[in-house]
Amino acid sequence: MTKRADIGVFGGSGFYSLMEDVEEVIVPTPYGAPSDKIAIADIKGKKVAFLPRHGKDHQYPPHKIPYRANLYAMKELGVRQIIAPTASGSLKPEIKPGDFVVTDQFVDRTWGRKDTYYDGPNVRHISSAHPYCDRLRELALEVGQEQGVTIHDGGTVVVIQGPRFSSKSESRWFSGMGWDVINMTQYPEVILAKELGICYVNIALITDYDAGLEGRDDIPPVTEEEVLRVFEENNDKVKSLIIEMIKRMDVCVDCSC
Repeated sequence: MTKRADIGVFGGSGFYSLMEDVEEVIVPTPYGAPSDKIAIADIKGKKVAFLPRHGKDHQYPPHKIPYRANLYAMKELGVRQIIAPTASGSLKPEIKPGDFVVTDQFVDRTWGRKDTYYDGPNVRHISSAHPYCDRLRELALEVGQEQGVTIHDGGTVVVIQGPRFSSKSESRWFSGMGWDVINMTQYPEVILAKELGICYVNIALITDYDAGLEGRDDIPPVTEEEVLRVFEENNDKVKSLIIEMIKRMDVCVDCSC
């Protein structure tokens, strides 16, 4: 592999609009093909590798994304730090659509996904106590606050299988457990990055209130159309935050991740 990158970004295809002189590369892996070709470009003097986790045409539903291939391809390119924005639902009234949450914990409610590189005969048991990079979390919070977005420090994301949304009873259960946001792709993406020693930060853009809020009949259950609408309305904020983070990131950092 001759192409190299310093920083990786997972996200939607809208990120392409920020990249000039893009070179797309095919990165084969022992785990099959990634979701799509990886676009490499120079941003703020740093080589950035971008991969739409669902594919350019959104052809991979959350439970079919080739997570292991995606992360392994980034590692093959030399990526040591990944920024991973996601569309997510809120489980708390104080976390509103349009807000950002820089998550610090996850709860896995998925099943059947290939979620480790240690299938044997090489077996390891890594710690998941602190799955997200504290250094990148602090940077995301700093930039978000400077840019005037409402950004929450920390939060537990419960990761559901998808592609369906939650029932009201499921959503009530998740809220009752004290969890903050809900998403379909954070697991196993974050833990595979951890296994590969890649620093990883999730910036959750809140698009909805999941199946509604208890006692609030004025808040309807989430729809796919509403998620896309809110995400598009806030897409420029997401991109601006990511670009400023890339500008400030040290590509030579030595991190405990």
